[in-house]
Amino acid sequence: MPTPIKNKLVGLDIGSHAIKLAEIEDTKKGRILKNFGIIGLPQDAIVEGSIKEMEIVSSAIKTLYKNMKVKNKNVVTSISGYSVIVKKISIPKRGEAELDASIQDEAEQFIPFDINDVNLDYEILSPPGEPEAEKKEDGDKGLMDVMLVAAKKDIVEDYVSLLHLTGLTPAILDVDAFALQNAFELSAENISGCYALVNVGAEELGINATKNGVSIFTRDSSYGGYQINEAIMSKFDVSYEEAEKIKLGGTKIDQKDKGALEEIFSSVISGWVNEIKRALDFLATTYPDETIEKIVMSGGSCRIPGFQKYLELETEIPVVELNPFGNLHVNDKMFDSKYLTYMAPQAAIAVGLALRSIGDK
Repeated sequence: MPTPIKNKLVGLDIGSHAIKLAEIEDTKKGRILKNFGIIGLPQDAIVEGSIKEMEIVSSAIKTLYKNMKVKNKNVVTSISGYSVIVKKISIPKRGEAELDASIQDEAEQFIPFDINDVNLDYEILSPPGEPEAEKKEDGDKGLMDVMLVAAKKDIVEDYVSLLHLTGLTPAILDVDAFALQNAFELSAENISGCYALVNVGAEELGINATKNGVSIFTRDSSYGGYQINEAIMSKFDVSYEEAEKIKLGGTKIDQKDKGALEEIFSSVISGWVNEIKRALDFLATTYPDETIEKIVMSGGSCRIPGFQKYLELETEIPVVELNPFGNLHVNDKMFDSKYLTYMAPQAAIAVGLALRSIGDK
């Protein structure tokens, strides 16, 4: 059944560098891209997922809504980083009602925050009483896998307040890793097997490893494009805005400075690659029988020159870029295809969010 339009949500990816908005419509012909747009944020408006400048961020969202003539006030946004813990746990089998009553106690031992300071959610990965997707060792017969999500209440309240201040209704608060997974599943021909979804934003490097469409491991680290900006600012004594231009190749620099810039790129990139390799090593140890088929890249910083090639070289795993628009019907009269191709890596989370509907778990 196609989702009725009134149940559709506007996907709002509130990043630390920019806000991305996507609207998708379900029709008989399939899914259609109705809207996509982006607006930049000043530096330090959002730091490590925490909203520092409520009014500035709110006014940016209002501007984006106005410019794109978006009517739907029901939105889904997502959070990530240190304020969110996503963990797959194995616990003794029990029915849903019993699990509801006991999940808080179970979660307590896995979460580094005070349990009273978080909002908890969970999803059963191997439903009780159904054949399990994987054969467990004999000793594990009485266990079930549960995906646990804990988000710090103060961060959740910040995002809810921001949307209320903007005149919008937050219908769902998602997690970046899952939104990314939705975008990947929309764009992929086949999701069976193991994939590492890697999103490199301005302040965050997120990894979500999936097996047959189920997340088996997620990790967020404080790496991102801002590291390049900061290194350029200190090396060339320029403002953040100027550093951004230099990073994107929009400002010509002297030949003698080219080497210094290349050094900045290569040192930051090797840090990212090492972080990804650490996560892949952990995966290989935890799931020795699994082989990652592809690393799927997204995020505004994933196109930093040399990054994808170096990652492929170091991991010996094919690296591909996620195109969230790939399997959507796009009206060429409304959207410039070159622009969408250029924006594709940055759009992944917004598109993944826009696939959600009111009433989703």
